Amino acid sequence: MTGPSNTAPARKPRGRPPRIDQERAVATALAVLDAEGLDALTMRRLAAALDVQVGTLYGYFADKPALLTAMAERMLHGCAEPWPTGPDWQAQVTELARRMRLALLRHRDGARVYAGTRTTGPNTLGFADTFVGVLTAAGFTAEDAVRASFTVIRFVIGHTLEEQAGDDRLAADVESLHRALATEDYPRLTAAAHMITSADFEGYFEFGVRALVAGLGELPRNP
Repeated sequence: MTGPSNTAPARKPRGRPPRIDQERAVATALAVLDAEGLDALTMRRLAAALDVQVGTLYGYFADKPALLTAMAERMLHGCAEPWPTGPDWQAQVTELARRMRLALLRHRDGARVYAGTRTTGPNTLGFADTFVGVLTAAGFTAEDAVRASFTVIRFVIGHTLEEQAGDDRLAADVESLHRALATEDYPRLTAAAHMITSADFEGYFEFGVRALVAGLGELPRNP
């Protein structure tokens, strides 16, 4: 007969649980986003990356939308500073639009994260305030400056959504489009097929910003 085992049961290591704060949680969330994409980023996945219980995260974020809002706020860090340069307001507006696009492109699914959030943090409000400031200094009324800035910002978000969403299926979609145009049922599109199937997102972005800025230039402004 064997005697009782002298092997003690394994004990969990003692000590305090890992310390986190909102800043570290957001930075880790962005790292998970870049590595795995937005669909994989859940509160449970983030808790595992931080080595904490998922309930700990709810002390900082009420839900996943609140987490996404904090991530969107972090993405715009540095977009408002320094004040945009250029010979005129059109160049300054264009620079701000470029800054925002690049900020969203720095993160996988960045535009998906940002779209629909209503962040009131200093990065977002500072960027919007700078945008409105450029336009009011150019003679736009405060109301038109807000409308104009949000029009450009929403163009940036929408364009970047398309840009980031098209990465995975672009080659297959282009091939499918070429087959559809080969029927010659769409002669005007066929003539411009090289543009329709182009992956020059930056070129389309620059064209769109120029068109928007030119249109804004037609609005009445104070001298």
